[in-house]
Amino acid sequence: MQNTIRVERAKQNMTQGQLAEAIGVSRQTIHAIETGKFAPSVITALKISRYFNTTVQEIFQLDDNELVDSVQ
Repeated sequence: MQNTIRVERAKQNMTQGQLAEAIGVSRQTIHAIETGKFAPSVITALKISRYFNTTVQEIFQLDDNELVDSVQ
């Protein structure tokens, strides 16, 4: 899963820690999501998108191979 969290944070000159605090998760969670090591829960994804005033689809995108795997 790809995401644009780092880009969105950069637009607001925000650290991982600041975003984490704002949505109620750890900085390590934000880091793991940004680097693709962890897929966020639906609740966390919604909190992130709401914080940046955008949609979940604008922040998170499935890789092509994930789309194929989910159909089978």
